[in-house]
Amino acid sequence: MEAVKQDDVLIIGAGLSGLACARALARRGVSARILEAHTRVAEPWRKRHPALRLNIHRHFACLPGRKPPTGDGVFLKRDSVISYLEDYASDIDVPIDFSTEVLSIKRCVFGWHVETRHTVYQAKNVVFATGRDRIPHIPDWQGKDTFKGTLLHARDIGDVAEFDGKRVLVAGAGNSGSDVLNHLARHNPAEVLVSVRYGPAVVPSHVFGFPLHRLARGFAMMPTALVDRAFRLTQRLFLGDLAKLGLPSHPDGGGTRLMRDGIAFAIDDGFVDALKKGRFRAVANVRAFNGHDVILADGKRVRPDVVIAATGYRTGLQKLLSHLGAVSSDGQPFHPSGEADCHNPGLWFTGYRSGYTGYFDAARKSGDKIARAIHDNLSASHRVSVNQTARQSGPMARQTGI
Repeated sequence: MEAVKQDDVLIIGAGLSGLACARALARRGVSARILEAHTRVAEPWRKRHPALRLNIHRHFACLPGRKPPTGDGVFLKRDSVISYLEDYASDIDVPIDFSTEVLSIKRCVFGWHVETRHTVYQAKNVVFATGRDRIPHIPDWQGKDTFKGTLLHARDIGDVAEFDGKRVLVAGAGNSGSDVLNHLARHNPAEVLVSVRYGPAVVPSHVFGFPLHRLARGFAMMPTALVDRAFRLTQRLFLGDLAKLGLPSHPDGGGTRLMRDGIAFAIDDGFVDALKKGRFRAVANVRAFNGHDVILADGKRVRPDVVIAATGYRTGLQKLLSHLGAVSSDGQPFHPSGEADCHNPGLWFTGYRSGYTGYFDAARKSGDKIARAIHDNLSASHRVSVNQTARQSGPMARQTGI
């Protein structure tokens, strides 16, 4: 193993949150280093399907110091996001150690001791920025290993045209599920079933031609209960009664679920119309698999060729951080957006909670919050050290006549 490397700050993850935090630190003169498990920047984005577009307005899809691309229209394409993050990483002048996966972290005299496969790092501060959507999650459905069709996660759907002529079941109609459904609506699958327990909070991408997400800052200023009512009304006025289409509303409103649980709104860009026209059909949530069949919660059986699990992601932080009491049992940080943790001073998180304006804007805010706190803490420590040195050297100076 190589010699120990010491830095003021280690940032784990070179995604948009890690890069935004690194820039904020660099602008304050704080030395930082990024550790990235993949071989290049934006690797998780490259794994998303080629037709992916962001569902946040271009105005909010940028990091500090660099404007967003303008060639894609209102919603950026996947490849534009990848190029943007590559360029951003090359501009911030912060070293990135690629192919460096963190294996363990513990406290030490210097601050934090971080081990990777080939190198030991020590830092006064460690910022985790590996993201909420790091590990695709597929529920442990009974009999799923017996399924004779294709079972895959929404992240891995690839070219949606490959599903033309096939019977497809999409499990989940939240943010990622609605994205899959919107793409399927523009293609020609033989059948599309939408498996849900509760319908998501759905909003149209445009209202009278205006992109609704452009108003996100206004939503953020409203009381959450008012946002819930406003979006229920918007959904009813522009999309109709989705319960009649088999998508009953969740007991909690979309604003409440976003701010409390980090569950984003579903954006309609064609899938609701496909439900109304009978091209898509809502069914009960998935309970089990048995050979070619998928068994639903109401006891009915369906026989899709492909099941797409739009069932969310996990952070994967439990193994690394549960011993510190910094994350919940499912890996969610207790301080997800740059807040200080009094039980773990010098341990920070960014990129694990979004808001109405999306993850880019959240990365800017939490990155700046972390950088400001670290800078102030390091400055205070330096002043204490200087004062202690001065007090210790005073008597010595008098004794030696200096």
